[in-house]
Amino acid sequence: MVASRRSADGNGDGVSTQDQTADRPRGGQGLGTAVGTAVGKVTPQLHRIERKVRREVTRLAAVPFEQLPPRDAVRLAYNVLLRRDPDEPAWSDQAGAVASGTLARGDVVDRIRCSSEYRTQVPVGPASLHSSLHTSRCEFIVGLPPARRIVDLGGGHTSDPRGALVVLGYPYDFDELVVVDLPPDDRHPLYHSERFGAGDTDRGKVRYEYRSMADLSFAEDASVDLVYSGQSIEHVTEADGDLVLKESFRILKPGGHMAIDTPNGRVCRLQQASFIDPDHEVEYTLDQLRDKVRRSGFEVLTERGLNWGGPGVARGEFDPVALAGNYGVYYQAEACYLLALVIQKPG
Repeated sequence: MVASRRSADGNGDGVSTQDQTADRPRGGQGLGTAVGTAVGKVTPQLHRIERKVRREVTRLAAVPFEQLPPRDAVRLAYNVLLRRDPDEPAWSDQAGAVASGTLARGDVVDRIRCSSEYRTQVPVGPASLHSSLHTSRCEFIVGLPPARRIVDLGGGHTSDPRGALVVLGYPYDFDELVVVDLPPDDRHPLYHSERFGAGDTDRGKVRYEYRSMADLSFAEDASVDLVYSGQSIEHVTEADGDLVLKESFRILKPGGHMAIDTPNGRVCRLQQASFIDPDHEVEYTLDQLRDKVRRSGFEVLTERGLNWGGPGVARGEFDPVALAGNYGVYYQAEACYLLALVIQKPG
């Protein structure tokens, strides 16, 4: 604590009592008393204004988006999705359209979500890299070919019985989707889930085979149209990975497809020396994965990457801002966080 400066007569601010007295207003009322009186008169008004503001904020916070006044709804949609206020005349035009019933409030949100600004100018921050990767995987899934019989390797969802492929947005109807996954008690705690049985979804029938994904003995030769391995082949050894590919090749029909997305070892090693997941057995580079699937008899149709790491990858730099912000499916697979291949059994 710093000591106060003291004058000769003991005042703590270095100003004498005589000087202070000279500064007082005439009539004997001190400056502090005058200020206190003025504040006392204003304070009740300030309290009333504060209470009014609090009531208004509480009222607006309790109003559902669909019931907000048109101009407030348009502004909120822009603030949340584009992180800015609407510009004119778009603000007035859209608010007017909402007021007239030409647009619903949800239509305003949809237009923003479908805009190029939302897709390309509102980046995802590095703290949300995992969510960004999830979005990219959804984009990869909707680009997969239609199939009537599907086997999803390691495709169990932690809480949804439809399985990961359906939850991620596979758009086509199917006759049967078989989810192959380890029994819940045999999984790493990170991936523990309930045991699900067969059931119908809005896309088709889903059933489960609880076993190693290297064991596809439940499926007959040439009986499947699509095999999907999403974030799974890295969880088995390289030798078991060869078995997974051999079995997938066996059960696919001639001309059938297999899709694989998996961490890119090149970029993951820039992030850290150890595997990015404690349950991983291997993290392939693009060259390693390409060679592996070709040795199993597959033809490589497309090599893509998910979440591009930007120019820094070529310099050997891990750029979390670029990797989170550049979500989607990219041509330069070797510079992306995830590899995404579509391969085919020759017809």
